[in-house]
Amino acid sequence: MSDISVLPDSGQGSAFSYSIGYRPSFAVAQLSLAPERSIKCEAGAMVGMSANIDIESKMEGGLWGALKRGVGGRSAFVSTFTARGGAGELILAPAAPGDVVALNLINEQFNIAASSWLASDSSLDVDTGWGGARGFFASDSLFILQVRGTGVQFVTSFGALHQRALNPGEQYVVDTGHVVAWHAQMPYKVRKVTKSMFRSLTSGEVLVAEFTGPGTLLMQTRNLAAFAGAIVPYLPQSHNSTG
Repeated sequence: MSDISVLPDSGQGSAFSYSIGYRPSFAVAQLSLAPERSIKCEAGAMVGMSANIDIESKMEGGLWGALKRGVGGRSAFVSTFTARGGAGELILAPAAPGDVVALNLINEQFNIAASSWLASDSSLDVDTGWGGARGFFASDSLFILQVRGTGVQFVTSFGALHQRALNPGEQYVVDTGHVVAWHAQMPYKVRKVTKSMFRSLTSGEVLVAEFTGPGTLLMQTRNLAAFAGAIVPYLPQSHNSTG
């Protein structure tokens, strides 16, 4: 099994060319869509676009497909951007600061944390699957996104992206809040970091995902939930006044 193929900061998809700037802290993806070509994107990801770009949002796959996307941490609607009457420019960015990378899928499947999915080549099939009974990954969801086919897939991270290739039979443990994407053929299990829940809580790592190679993992260098918890003491506190 080959490593996840992370493409350069500029390149060509089946329907567009692209470049990625401001990496790794505040990355944006700039796409040049060929005339009448489309790309599917996360709702709210658009930063700017040419006036000739047409947007269509619909419940792909019907009500059941929309429900699966909703429980997977995505919007119930899929936004499709299409260049009409000529080439068009589209700029995309994730909601949180961090990196954007383009993955090259060649007749294969990756699993992606729902919050890490930014956009897919129109040639790729994106579905929602069961991730684990306890809920995990960067999106803190019970469900994951399954992307299959041949084309370019854009994923995002909070912080930078770190790649780790596993040899056949090699096991590797990752904090669930840092998992972004992995080869779908890799078996994994979600467990407490220690046998004791008290020790897991005091270690600061409660749930982890244990993967078995061969395959490749993409991990984000920061955990959004942990970051949110770290800034809570510095937020203004509301006080109820009594008179």
